[in-house]
Amino acid sequence: MARRIAAGAAYGGGGIGLVGAAGVGLLLAEAQLARRSVGGLPVSVPRCSGRYGKDLPLRPGQRELRFGMLGDSTAAGQGVHHSRQTPGALLASGLAAVAERPVDLRNVAQPGAQSDDLARQVSGLLSDPAWLPDVCVIMIGANDVTHRMPMTRSVRYLSEAVRRLRSTGSEVVVGTCPDLGTIEPVYQPLRFLARRVSRQLAAAQTIGTVDAGGRTVSLGDLLGPEFAANPRELFGPDNYHPSAEGYATAAMAILPTLCASLGLWPEEDRVDVSRHEGILPVAEAAAEAASEAGTEVSGARAPWALLKHRRRRRLPAATEPARAPAPPDRTTPDRTTPDRTTRRPAG
Repeated sequence: MARRIAAGAAYGGGGIGLVGAAGVGLLLAEAQLARRSVGGLPVSVPRCSGRYGKDLPLRPGQRELRFGMLGDSTAAGQGVHHSRQTPGALLASGLAAVAERPVDLRNVAQPGAQSDDLARQVSGLLSDPAWLPDVCVIMIGANDVTHRMPMTRSVRYLSEAVRRLRSTGSEVVVGTCPDLGTIEPVYQPLRFLARRVSRQLAAAQTIGTVDAGGRTVSLGDLLGPEFAANPRELFGPDNYHPSAEGYATAAMAILPTLCASLGLWPEEDRVDVSRHEGILPVAEAAAEAASEAGTEVSGARAPWALLKHRRRRRLPAATEPARAPAPPDRTTPDRTTPDRTTRRPAG
């Protein structure tokens, strides 16, 4: 199915939707109940753009690393109160510590965004020719599922965004669609359908991203088994977006791949067969990754892909980005204006 979706995205095919005709009435009714149970709280997103590791020295001829963050509310960090708790800040701090040089983060993610918003986000990120990213992370897909965007369209928009970023020389890491079947207010059979569709989209996103020259990390754990086991700790107060602990879990899954894409992470000389790593057909690697969170897929020689289970390591303590001028009250988090999509489940 993921291969068909990716092929439809690549060759302009239409029609693989997220929900078939059978049981639509029941599923829509359950979806309405779920929508009433999640969200409904004032939406504010801490600003996390800025310089991280600003005290780290630069060697002669070296500049700061430029890091772009794109996607939906999970990329923006909706659900936490402080900028240091957002995935962008966690990843920028970790990247600065590993690279031992400052990291300049620009986060253009938009709460409520679907994959068709990526073109606008990429244009905004690339609007300054003097600032082109060295590496980008995209986290997208949850809203495509909840708003029933056809998968072929979803993957096409993502692939085009990855290609545009790669054409500037940027490395690209995509955190694929999380498992929406673990949201507490979602009941059967909608839970089963949400899980199935989430994994199908994640696998198709992997194929499209690797085809476009990027890498993926499966984010089933973002709303997956760890969240199901610890929902009070890993979900935020709206029962939909991750808490600070949840975002840290996701960031620790992405950080090794983010560093490896820049040559900063030690690469193993060979794959570990005991951990089910290996070079597989890209569709097979995508399906394997979708079923096991924290799995990286990157391109090998077409039509093959490298599947790795990178070990998670503790993130360095995140630091606030430098601000100029400093706000009068540094204990008050800097936030954006409320998002207009509060009443809808937003990724």
